[in-house]
Amino acid sequence: MTKGLYQYLRETWKKPDTSYQSPQWERMIEWRKEGSIVRVEKPTRPDRARSLGYKAKQGFIVVRAKVRRGGLRKQRLNSGRKPSRMGVKKITGGKSTQRIAEERVAKHYPNMEVLNSYKVGADGKHHFYEVILVDRSHPAILNDKDINWITGEKNRVYRGKTSAGKKGRGLRNKGKGAEKIRPSIRANKRRGK
Repeated sequence: MTKGLYQYLRETWKKPDTSYQSPQWERMIEWRKEGSIVRVEKPTRPDRARSLGYKAKQGFIVVRAKVRRGGLRKQRLNSGRKPSRMGVKKITGGKSTQRIAEERVAKHYPNMEVLNSYKVGADGKHHFYEVILVDRSHPAILNDKDINWITGEKNRVYRGKTSAGKKGRGLRNKGKGAEKIRPSIRANKRRGK
């Protein structure tokens, strides 16, 4: 069976070439100099963007977000503990950096709704994500039967409704072992009382 263009693209992005003076290496240098939220003309990974619902038409935009890497930055305590008990290192947040990127972009574009996001790179200090945004009130979106469901949604990124949000809430699993995560962990705790 012959492969299509997007299949080749997908395979290339599984292990991107980051060697000296490769296209990805050059991109990282440019992206580092730019701001933390930058609107881009077209997706860097068209195959991934398309699979997550992006269409090259009016009402859709793509924004690149830069988020710091690593665990939580916790303040060091002044006294009363030995260093291993201070709880400063190796503490991870409840949200992934991808979710943080989506939320920051949503705050920056309040009239648009976050559809999804995907990773486009990382260096020593930052993760880079491209976030797909949809204008709920655009006529092209209202008339498109594939995407007009989003007109009835509001602040879906803050409610963990994106793909990264669902992953963080544990909603990728179904059935045995996942009984206590639907509709959410908190709601399930309330139900048990």
